[in-house]
Amino acid sequence: MKGVEITVTVLLASVVLGYLMAFIAGFCRLSSNVILRKFTGFYVEVFRGTSLIVQLFWLYYALPILFGIEIGSNFWAGVLAISLNYGAYMSEVVRSSILSVAKGQTEASTALNMSRFQRMRLVIFPQAVRMMLPEFGNYLILMLKSTSLVSLIGMMDILYYGDILRSSNLSQAPTVYLLVLVFYFILALPLIWLTKKMESASKKGVAS
Repeated sequence: MKGVEITVTVLLASVVLGYLMAFIAGFCRLSSNVILRKFTGFYVEVFRGTSLIVQLFWLYYALPILFGIEIGSNFWAGVLAISLNYGAYMSEVVRSSILSVAKGQTEASTALNMSRFQRMRLVIFPQAVRMMLPEFGNYLILMLKSTSLVSLIGMMDILYYGDILRSSNLSQAPTVYLLVLVFYFILALPLIWLTKKMESASKKGVAS
């Protein structure tokens, strides 16, 4: 129970920052600015193509040594690693959802003399968000499970205390890790329910 607060706090901070990164990167991938598009594409490919645990170690251990960049604390190192990693994955959800909106919608809004910003804000984006919801729900659950990695940089989350209990009594290791699984499952239950609600919301008004 001592580790639940850290796990939930890391999750909430990672969700806020991760979704923010997803939208920023997703829109940048669709930008007409080649430099912005290429830079964002490089970020997405690097963070999707490398391991989250390696990214975590880089932010916490390598950056201060190689470049003198101090993240500030293990909390922010963990949050940044999770949010940048999943932000890269979710940016593709944002980009593909926007591109999936029927071209007729864009043509109709153009015929109504809407500006590019108005077309995106009033016509395209609301429809794209509905398509994003199921995938965003799935990534929310994945982010919860990824919070267990912050124990590797000294954060006292659920897994951290589980390892302490296990190290003090090795024979109880199966029981300890079973309880750790139960804790994560209990935390995931409301997220699973929320994901189903998001899936239902995404289907409303859509012809089958």
